[in-house]
Amino acid sequence: MPHPGPDSRWRVPFDESFRVKRAPTHHVFTDAEARLAVASARLDKLQRKLYADDRYSLLLVFQAMDAAGKDGTIRAVMRGVDPAGCHVTAFKQPSKEELDHDFLWRVARALPERGRIGIFNRSHYEEVLVVRVHPEFLDSQRLPRREPDLFEERYDSIRDMERHLYRNGTIVLKFWLNVSRDEQRRRFLDRIDDPDARWKFAAGDVEERGHWDAYMDAYQQALNATSRPWAPWYAVPADDKATMRAIVAETVVKTLEALPLKWPRPDKEEEAEMARLRVLLEAEDE
Repeated sequence: MPHPGPDSRWRVPFDESFRVKRAPTHHVFTDAEARLAVASARLDKLQRKLYADDRYSLLLVFQAMDAAGKDGTIRAVMRGVDPAGCHVTAFKQPSKEELDHDFLWRVARALPERGRIGIFNRSHYEEVLVVRVHPEFLDSQRLPRREPDLFEERYDSIRDMERHLYRNGTIVLKFWLNVSRDEQRRRFLDRIDDPDARWKFAAGDVEERGHWDAYMDAYQQALNATSRPWAPWYAVPADDKATMRAIVAETVVKTLEALPLKWPRPDKEEEAEMARLRVLLEAEDE
């Protein structure tokens, strides 16, 4: 099976050399809207072929700081795709039931079936990102032990799970929408000023800006530890939304195009039955 994810300037290296400070937050395609439209149309056809082939599934993971544009990107990239073949799961604060299981349990329940596209709006990576920045959240998890290398163990678990998925036909693509601190501030102010957007604004989002450096360090460690050939990360510049969406859409399309997808072909018995039914249908016009 081919390795997922095309090589591009946005793919996080597999040698753990990624540095957040060197990752661009701003990039502009002058034809971003046109590129997105072409990719979305191609994705619609590829999704139907993925569904018909029924051997592979695709999991898209989105992580980002607040206001980076996860929701809008998911909507823009997946527009036109048959809803029957696509499912979005947004992971919020863990429930009591989820806290009574290991940290991968809740995402395992939401994995896409063969032939489908699954999308995680936030994911199991919250457990090595926000929990790393706020280790006090571990108190509610009632872990049997809290070793100093807890997060290294979680990286091991994530790598193992994602490689298991790859071996069984689930292609995993992970997107970090890399928004700058200045752009996030501008978007927060826009939300405050727009009555129709205020519902998306929360005071806690601003408070989290005080931990920006800690989050960047957590992202750098997580992406380096888990960007692998079987489940690559893409650090996508997010300050220009149109360009960000085009990059994501084109990455998904190139990945599906690399899969050996096939339209199902009828066997001899099915062909004979279709020939018989064709005669019956044509006879209705007589």
